[in-house]
Amino acid sequence: MKTPLLTLILIVCMLACSTKEYNYKGVHPMKKSDERMVLYQMFTRLFGNTNTTNKPWGTLEENGVGKFKDINTKALDEIKKMGFTHMWYTGVIEHGVLTDYTSFGIPLDDADVVKGRAGSPYAIKDYYDVNPDLAESVPDRMQEFEALIRRTHAANLKVMIDFVPNHVARAYHSDARPEGIIDFGEDDDTTRSFDPNNNFYYLPGESFKVPEGYQSLGDNEFPTKDGLFAERPAKATGNDVFSATPSVYDWFETVKLNYGVDYQNNRTTHFDTVPDTWSKMRDILLYWAAKDVDGFRCDMAEMVPVEFWQWVTKEVKDQYPNVVFLAEIYNPHAYRQYIQTGGFDYLYDKVEMYDTLKYIIQNKMTTDAITGIWQRQDGIGSNMLRFLENHDEQRIASPDFAGDMWKGIPMMAASAFMHTGPVMLYFGQEVGEPGLGASGFGGDDGRTTIFDYWGVPEHVKWVNNGAYDGGQLSEDQKALREEYIEILKACNDLEAIRKGQFYDLHYYNRNDDYTGYSDKVYAFVRHAAGEVLLIVINFDENPQTAKIKIPAPAWETFGVNTPLAQINGPVQISIEVASTLDYTNDTDLVIKVPAMNYAIYQIEEKQ
Repeated sequence: MKTPLLTLILIVCMLACSTKEYNYKGVHPMKKSDERMVLYQMFTRLFGNTNTTNKPWGTLEENGVGKFKDINTKALDEIKKMGFTHMWYTGVIEHGVLTDYTSFGIPLDDADVVKGRAGSPYAIKDYYDVNPDLAESVPDRMQEFEALIRRTHAANLKVMIDFVPNHVARAYHSDARPEGIIDFGEDDDTTRSFDPNNNFYYLPGESFKVPEGYQSLGDNEFPTKDGLFAERPAKATGNDVFSATPSVYDWFETVKLNYGVDYQNNRTTHFDTVPDTWSKMRDILLYWAAKDVDGFRCDMAEMVPVEFWQWVTKEVKDQYPNVVFLAEIYNPHAYRQYIQTGGFDYLYDKVEMYDTLKYIIQNKMTTDAITGIWQRQDGIGSNMLRFLENHDEQRIASPDFAGDMWKGIPMMAASAFMHTGPVMLYFGQEVGEPGLGASGFGGDDGRTTIFDYWGVPEHVKWVNNGAYDGGQLSEDQKALREEYIEILKACNDLEAIRKGQFYDLHYYNRNDDYTGYSDKVYAFVRHAAGEVLLIVINFDENPQTAKIKIPAPAWETFGVNTPLAQINGPVQISIEVASTLDYTNDTDLVIKVPAMNYAIYQIEEKQ
């Protein structure tokens, strides 16, 4: 068992008159005017489910499902106490499911174009409705979601939901759309493969065929399971497959939406007049914003032309200026375009920060790779959302990722402390959920399934039969959770971390002239007026000692102008600034960092 974080973090004043150590909690009151986004991603149908039967391909009745009502005031208050500012309710909008709701007027979905029994939340079948699985009373499902929004706001948390613009479910049909709204495809000219005002792309004269080899629900039967799905003419599949016979590896359960780009004619664009799909999507965003949704996580944003985003973010923000747009995007070359032209507030930092930290913890990279990330992201670092888990990625505790829940701590410290952009945690990450088990369509791959009815065993221990008090957690899990809380709360409690500048020390301490620490350690400074923090992160499974040199110009940058500084703590450390310029001399600044953890020191000018 690890020592709790409180004994690992040292913020030590460099004041000659004091030797008192203190923990930073509550030292700096949060300033709401420049609050950082700290986002809690909740997979909504799994969050409150305490049934851990976890039968592969199990029905809702067998494996259970979480409800809107489970996300009660106690749950939200406990999440708020962790330092979160925003909730991302994943999988709220109605999508295909293989549970029978026909008695409520909801058509039975075709099993041959639904993945898993609970269905993919990214195969939307009605943009104007919510998933009936989540409702205690199916006819009142929208009212239940609206009540959840109010509860969330009452807990001083903001609400984000998914917006899935690139594709819809193969069987899309909105029966809940407001009066006057025309459904997708209702006015399409299906004789044309492409028309700027069609909502879909068509393959005239061809019929869609369910992918060969797709066995819906495994060996289980279902009334609509027959290997067939009637669609003529066939539509293009969501991942840009213009074929009536997509493969089992394609997004065959979805169809691609047409934003005025002719993919089969050199991707020529037709934006002279606003395409019909643009207007329909704007109306959907405005519909949810009018329900007091505070922001949208935009699925596969780069598969939709940036010109649409430029238009629609302005259209929405003209009416709801505080609405946040977050893009799922994986092309670093497009980052600036989607921020500066597309109007996105934030982008996923998956390909650079997430991948690099994962490779470091897997011993495939060293900390030397981190410096290049902030250099490449110069000017947009505050727009990048950092995370270590989400519904698409493997759990840290799974053998596929790190195999040890504690290895998330140094990665989380780097994700949260290096920049001023938002940071996200996926539910269950903070208690070491490993995502074990083949659930049905979701295989045993280190991920928590998004396709099946399922329980999340380690998270369920924190839920503790609805008490939301962690009563069933082990002492190790409680300690891990406290460490995550310290990191999350620091994002807004510490001014230098909330809004301060970043100064990299890595290049100065690992070069041809000097090696002050191993390639599993990373050191930097965050500084704001009145607060300078030295942060050292250890990604190694063993404690590390870092002999740190800080170049003389850095002290002036930090606003520490004395030629002599002193750190008072368990060991007295005196530093002559001039010595840090001379690689031939030893440094007196020696930092010992526990295994898989980090240390923070506060630097103040000697009086």
